[in-house]
Amino acid sequence: MTDIIIVGAGTAGMSAAIYGLRAGKSVLVFEAAAYGGQIINTPDIENYPGIAHVSGFDFATGLYNQMMDLGAELKFERVTSVEDAGDKKIVRTASNEYEAKAVILATGAKNRPLGLEREQEMIGSGVSYCATCDGMFFRRKDVVVNGGGNTALEDAAFLANYCNKVYLVHRRDAFRGDAAAVKELESKENVEFVLNATVTKILGEKKVEGVEVTDKLTGETRVIEAQGLFVAIGQMPENQAFADLVDLDAGGYIAAGEDCLTRTSGIYTAGDCRTKTVRQLTTAAADGAVAALAAAAGIK
Repeated sequence: MTDIIIVGAGTAGMSAAIYGLRAGKSVLVFEAAAYGGQIINTPDIENYPGIAHVSGFDFATGLYNQMMDLGAELKFERVTSVEDAGDKKIVRTASNEYEAKAVILATGAKNRPLGLEREQEMIGSGVSYCATCDGMFFRRKDVVVNGGGNTALEDAAFLANYCNKVYLVHRRDAFRGDAAAVKELESKENVEFVLNATVTKILGEKKVEGVEVTDKLTGETRVIEAQGLFVAIGQMPENQAFADLVDLDAGGYIAAGEDCLTRTSGIYTAGDCRTKTVRQLTTAAADGAVAALAAAAGIK
């Protein structure tokens, strides 16, 4: 019997582990892929208080080392279900079953795909969801960025520094991101806005050679020759496995306030997987602390 089981080893999950261990509880963390979450793909973090610059990998490694030094146990297994059995919770993976007094769901979120034919098979051959990770592969080439929020705007600005031409495709006539970021892009000669349009087809056999774009107002199609397609249309959580324990909103996020409490006693949530307005490193770490301290306080 473990005191606290944490599902997910991103910033929220590892922060929760640190606070749970410091509260004197035993902690077991499950991670389906690699510890660190999406932040490991960020080359330079500039907005975490007290740390002017740090790579996402170094930041995640610091959290991991701190968590493990305090005595956390980490298992690389995908959690398939959690059962509420009153005073204990039963956590199941594909091959094992574990028991805990409390569970913290810190499953994060993943990049939302466009849902186009051959999109998944073209990942690594021109399709990417991380401009800072893959942008340098497209130096002096033409690329398309699909999206209208801050991430899309930031990706386009980053790529404009290295690429020959950047086409920014958005389904509406105005961007949802910051006006200052839009103004900055308007000043760049190698950035072209393609508004009221969506990417409807990926062109090329073994690698991306272009995209088909459809005008939402007229229905007319246009071919943009490009070697890269960067998708930046938001994220989506993976919480359906826990739908019988927690309430999910329309987007699939776990319904919980700043106290990180779910509707089931002993089940908490933290980080990008829960309903919230701001999803940043600071809020993920804060959620981890709040959820862990609440879990520790609830253990008899």
